[in-house]
Amino acid sequence: MNADLHLNAAATEISGAQPQWARAEAQAIYDLPFNDLLFRAQTVHRQNFDPNRVQLSRLLSIKTGGCPEDCGYCSQSSRHESGLKASKLMEVQRVLAEAKKAKDAGATRYCMGAAWRSPKERDMDAVVAMIEGVKDLGMETCMTLGMLDLGQAQRLKEAGLDYYNHNIDTSERYYNEIITTRTFADRLDTLANVRDSGIKVCCGGIVGMGEEKTDRVDMLMTLANLPEHPDSVPINMLIPIEGTPLGEADPIEPIEFVRTIALARIMMPKSHVRLSAGRTAMSDEMQALCFFAGANSIFVGDTLLTAENPGEDKDTALFRRLGIQPMERDAQ
Repeated sequence: MNADLHLNAAATEISGAQPQWARAEAQAIYDLPFNDLLFRAQTVHRQNFDPNRVQLSRLLSIKTGGCPEDCGYCSQSSRHESGLKASKLMEVQRVLAEAKKAKDAGATRYCMGAAWRSPKERDMDAVVAMIEGVKDLGMETCMTLGMLDLGQAQRLKEAGLDYYNHNIDTSERYYNEIITTRTFADRLDTLANVRDSGIKVCCGGIVGMGEEKTDRVDMLMTLANLPEHPDSVPINMLIPIEGTPLGEADPIEPIEFVRTIALARIMMPKSHVRLSAGRTAMSDEMQALCFFAGANSIFVGDTLLTAENPGEDKDTALFRRLGIQPMERDAQ
């Protein structure tokens, strides 16, 4: 590691301030020899988290399909021929029944997602009731509903929402190759509204969409240079879905994916780095490397919105082999 990297880390440690990452610095870390990169990531991880605890979340699609956006990876876009039928917003009591099952299975955070460009006023009362009901179960709440204005974010905060997920997906340079119906700036505006309302930000991206290494670094730089680091940083590996523009995308090389996890951990040391979509295509050994690189959160259950996810039995078996325990809520 060069002297500049040492100096930046030392200055940050002394001042306690959140560093502003430079492009060359972040790329140099990403390009470290693999063992050096993992050693540094694991060192940072142990300074901030129990290395043998992983936070468990459950994700439910409360409104599936029919989205007007053209995100190239998404089966829920009305513009793609993925075969997915649109559904109406789920009833509140059904959502709460699913949340109770998730809590009984060990999940501490319940995430609810709707395939909207942004929520409509007619749906807000039901969304608020879902948040309040899940909170009453003693679980953390997370929503992903598309773009929010400040008034909507404040209403969700008043209902007790803990986290709001709104991914930037990729780098600003590559963004228009994936999405054209909303801008990169639109994403950042929603993040600002969520942050200003007092809700914790959950924000990450997707890799394996044909981007360059530099795009992965730039995506993480955008997140790490926000006014506050996201509390949760989901790193998704693309699940190619037939009928979408990225349905035949070449998979990312596993070592490159692990490098992305490690860089996220180093650049955002106190954030929960979530090993998110794509785990069905990962070997146990690849997931183990991701946990060593600093991932400490996963989604549990058989599905993630509309995509497959490893079942709880498989996750339990992997955790047992690795000596990993679920993270308790008080430790999150």
